[in-house]
Amino acid sequence: MLFLAAAVAVLAVPSAATARGAPVIVIKTSAFGNVLAAPNHLALYYWTPEKRDHRIHCTGGCAMAWPPLYGKSAAAVPKRIPGARGTFGVIRRPDGRLQVTYNRLPLYTYHGDPPNRPLCNNVDGWFVVRA
Repeated sequence: MLFLAAAVAVLAVPSAATARGAPVIVIKTSAFGNVLAAPNHLALYYWTPEKRDHRIHCTGGCAMAWPPLYGKSAAAVPKRIPGARGTFGVIRRPDGRLQVTYNRLPLYTYHGDPPNRPLCNNVDGWFVVRA
């Protein structure tokens, strides 16, 4: 009986990503299938200039149009999130804040996207992040 109680207790514990309040979720879209999104269901994007050297290039006006996905701390960003094949981490932005990364690519939303509907794939080097 004690074993059964222990098994039930383990099943009731949320996943590490849920327990930590992961900054990224996976959503299903009609146009792109499963994509990464912020908890508010805004699709996440990467920018090809940052893919070349994995450094932050989107600052100032760029970051106003393409808001970075910030993390509270490196510990608050789990390495893995259910439904996503890659690994997550953080990078320090020029202003000192931490930005969430996926496979070392800094993640951004787009200011004009509605929830659950990425509109700017393949626009000026920006691409939606597929899970």
